[in-house]
Amino acid sequence: MQDFPAVTAPRVGTVRDLDAAVVTCRACPRLVAWREEVARVKRRAFQEWDYWARPVPGFGPPDAPLAIVGLAPAAHGGNRTGRVFTGDPSGDALFAALYELGLASRPRATHRGDGMELSGVRITMPVHCAPPDNRPTTVERDTCRPWLARELELLRPGLRAIVVLGAFAWQALLPVLASAGWRLPRPRPAFGHGAESQLVTPDGEQRLRLIGSYHPSQRNMSTRTLTPDMLRDVLRRGAGAAGLPIGPMR
Repeated sequence: MQDFPAVTAPRVGTVRDLDAAVVTCRACPRLVAWREEVARVKRRAFQEWDYWARPVPGFGPPDAPLAIVGLAPAAHGGNRTGRVFTGDPSGDALFAALYELGLASRPRATHRGDGMELSGVRITMPVHCAPPDNRPTTVERDTCRPWLARELELLRPGLRAIVVLGAFAWQALLPVLASAGWRLPRPRPAFGHGAESQLVTPDGEQRLRLIGSYHPSQRNMSTRTLTPDMLRDVLRRGAGAAGLPIGPMR
């Protein structure tokens, strides 16, 4: 069971098929037990919800030139709603910023099927199940890695920029990009809010802009380690590098 991502991910031919395969994964026993326990116990505010309690796939168009890479679903956010960055404070901050830039059709995402659409942006993550204390182990990260690697491979023809939310995502993403054929600078770029790095393919024909951002966690936002302006700025830079227009969605 643990080799399910490594065996399955390379075989899927489309982003849609990848998403369908991701939600069936049970490769990490600790994460499976946790996501299902959370769905049974529930939070008092969500007692009426039928929790998703499965791996959460990426969200956004399969030809997006801009990717946003986070950490993992929240126990009572994506693990409840079935959509990444939906139903928790982190998602409220992210979707509000995307909406203000014209990259999301609504300022707030509440659940799968709520009508939310993204324009030119695909949101994904290195770990697809909600981890206890928001801390996946390195083994869990590495087990889940083939899903991210294949997703980025499928996005690669049109991918121009990636905004990376948090140090964990940055550290998880770099080896995936390297194994996918992107040439990383030496020394490898360090994470920081606003940090930028330009990656190229060995033939130099395709370039990818990597932009770091603090994660829009409730703690970071409440302490103003990350402000809405700071978040909008890095997303604006990512959109610019991806060639996306900024303005209201139509």
